[in-house]
Amino acid sequence: MRLVRGAWKILVGIKDALVLIAMLLFFGLLFGALSAKPGPTTIRDGALVLRLDGQIVEQPEEADPFAAISGGTPMHQFRLRDVVRALDKAKDDDRVKAVVLDLDSFRGGYPAAIEEVGNAIRRVRDSKKPVLAYATAYTDSGYRLAANASEIWMSPMGGTLFMGPGGSQLYYKGLIDKLGVNAHVYRVGKYKSYVEPYTRADASPEAKEEVVKLYQVLFAQWQEAIVKARPKAKIADFLSKPDQVITAVQGDIAKANMQAGLIDKLGTRFDFGKRVAEIAGSDSQKPAGTFNTINYAAYVAANPLPTNGAAIGVLTIAGDIVDGKSNNGSAGADTVTKALLEGLARKDLKALVVRIDSPGGSALASEDMRRAIMEAKAQKLPVVISMGSLAASGGYWVATAGDTIFAQPNTITGSIGIFGIIPSFENTLRKIGVTSDGVRTTPLSGQPDVVGGFSTAADTIFQAGIENGYRQFIARVAEARKLSPQRVDEIGQGRVWDGGTARQIRLVDRFGGLQDAIDEAARRAGLKPGDVHAEYLEKKPGWIGQLMEKVIGPDDGDTSGDGTDAFTRIAADRRAIFAQALGDVKRIGTGAAIQARCLECEGLGGTSASSSDIKLLDFVLARVAQ
Repeated sequence: MRLVRGAWKILVGIKDALVLIAMLLFFGLLFGALSAKPGPTTIRDGALVLRLDGQIVEQPEEADPFAAISGGTPMHQFRLRDVVRALDKAKDDDRVKAVVLDLDSFRGGYPAAIEEVGNAIRRVRDSKKPVLAYATAYTDSGYRLAANASEIWMSPMGGTLFMGPGGSQLYYKGLIDKLGVNAHVYRVGKYKSYVEPYTRADASPEAKEEVVKLYQVLFAQWQEAIVKARPKAKIADFLSKPDQVITAVQGDIAKANMQAGLIDKLGTRFDFGKRVAEIAGSDSQKPAGTFNTINYAAYVAANPLPTNGAAIGVLTIAGDIVDGKSNNGSAGADTVTKALLEGLARKDLKALVVRIDSPGGSALASEDMRRAIMEAKAQKLPVVISMGSLAASGGYWVATAGDTIFAQPNTITGSIGIFGIIPSFENTLRKIGVTSDGVRTTPLSGQPDVVGGFSTAADTIFQAGIENGYRQFIARVAEARKLSPQRVDEIGQGRVWDGGTARQIRLVDRFGGLQDAIDEAARRAGLKPGDVHAEYLEKKPGWIGQLMEKVIGPDDGDTSGDGTDAFTRIAADRRAIFAQALGDVKRIGTGAAIQARCLECEGLGGTSASSSDIKLLDFVLARVAQ
């Protein structure tokens, strides 16, 4: 009997091993098939379909394998430089008969990123290649892109309304008081408003002044771009008196859009498909309304970044700046520093470009990254800063390491200020009958005491530390920008600036995008811009992340759409407010105590919540539903 049991165990072990080997082979083959890079010959004539069902970002988050397993719906993210490269390649590619913009589920992006993509679309249109856009209802960002198309289509049951920047910001002072939480806030900067939601029930006059100033500039730039792209479109009434415009046509928003010249054609997706088929061709074996398509992901893969010439390192700092490793779209100091130092050691770089797209975050992490960048300077490499959509607060702290700074006119920057928030719960515990006591040998024993309250000495020391951090921030900027500390303090104090104004006050040197910064870095290294290539110093996703990215990535070949009308879209966007609230609670409880972060930057990137905030909301709602 023992022999039989032993033989059975051996057989079961062999069976399990064979199953494991088979699974590994299956996933290995699947990964290999999905990772196969299509060559130029795999791209057939047709329309390049950009189904932008998500956000345009500087650096997409690594795909979460558990999101699909748990039934979550990840927000797709499109890398800005990939979208622009695909459009610029399509402009001169005879296989691309047209470019199709599917904007039904577009979640936007920051103004500078949207402008860059819009300009790339315009270059395709100016090359006389048809660009056709479709949506049931366009967002402000979506219309900024569609305005550059040759033909703008919309569902006759849809309708476009323009929101403009602005809206409600959540304030938690009343809730904090009811819960008995004591939010210990330490800050420097009259206009550093990030802490106000925890200390006030409304925005301070200084905060509103800054927000109004920034939003007016950004909104004016948006309007100028629309007028330039579609000079005959009458958008003024839609912005100033939309209620009168819509009631004049008895609530038919699509009709009002057509009358104002905002839309070229009203039609269903079937009608739109037939129109594209006239240009790009169609397969007679497929249903009417379909057309020959070129998959966006395949097209990007078939047109990789150049690798010839000397290497210019490009270090990307995108998302919230945090201590430790990068996670959920954040820029972790350890991860970024490791990528840079490894690049300096292995890549034979001739210069360094630091691409910043961040609202800031941990002051400690910002300083760690700045010091790492200084190592490139120690190796006699030119360092050029390229600001993306935003490089504010901690993002600007990092930028002080550069020799010169590039930005776009609608880049959001500045916010030179610093703050700290540490909650304590002595009053909360007292409400439920819990108290604390103990002995102390010094004024700092047990401090910060989150259950018994902070001592006067602790409060004084923390505030002094914040003030010292602000002086360091001022000193970094003053030295880098050749300004006096007094002048930096005047334009600091937490003030937020658009790129155009930032250039006027010398926080920025020149206008230009990432490629302009790479070209400048080449020149400073004594090289011709055409003789270099960008070497991106980024953490590469693991094979599981790459596999999941391909499995759950955007289905850009599907043109069936999932459109919603204007009202449904607006309601869905407002859902992000609740996600932001959960994210704010998480940040105050687990984030770095000392931060350099921009409040005014929130909500300008297409949603008021980060993707990690939305994941948190989905998790909470799922638990509630159970």
